Parts: sequence; structure tokens; C-alpha cells
Amino acid sequence: MKSADDPRLAKLAAICLALPEGSRTDMGRHAAFTVRKKKFVYFLNDHHGDGIVSVCTKALPGENNALAAAHPRKFYLPAYVGPRGWVGLRLDRGKIDWNEVRDLVTASYLQVAPKRLTFQVESALG
Repeated sequence: MKSADDPRLAKLAAICLALPEGSRTDMGRHAAFTVRKKKFVYFLNDHHGDGIVSVCTKALPGENNALAAAHPRKFYLPAYVGPRGWVGLRLDRGKIDWNEVRDLVTASYLQVAPKRLTFQVESALG
């Protein structure tokens, strides 16, 4: 399945592109979401043949390891970016909690977006 045809990617894109200046780049079965050329989310579909479909986001220091250790069926450290503070949330195991996805995406966005844009998002969150 091409990334453009995946309903999970469509929902993820709606979340990411609702954030100020969010943009999307498709890369085969994968996609990256950026704000001012800084990546804040990856959608990975069978990355290097691992069989996993996931959303990968930046995490706060140590949070990625803690999530993967506490919930190993749900979270994992993705190849290449996991050791640099990213965490993967599997989208291929059961029902997806889209509120959790939104929270992870927003937290990742807030780590890389310029202050003016983070202020907009934080103000909207209340």
C-alpha cells in the first residue's frame, strides 16, 4: 500500500497539518512532517523491512526509553532516530488512541517549532 492510500497516515496528516506551518513530505511508504524544515513526526511503514507501521515523534530526554520499557508492545525505539531521543508508537496493533497520537505529535512539535509558533499552540491548548 502506498502511503497516500493508508487511512492511518490520513488521520496522522490531519493532526500534523493542523499545527501552524506544518508541512508534509511523502517518501514512498513513509512520510515526514516538518515545521520550518525541522522534522517533528515520521510515519514509517515497514521501515527497512521491520514490518512495523508507526508514528515516530521526538520525546523529552529519557522519555523514549521509559515509554519503550514500560509498554514494549506499544512503543519502541525506531532505527537511527531512537537513540537520538525519538520514540515510535505502533499503529499496527489493535485500536489506535488518536488522542494519544495527538498528544505525542503536539509535544514533538513544541520541541522543534519556533517560539512564536509554540506560543500559538500553547495558547490554543489553554
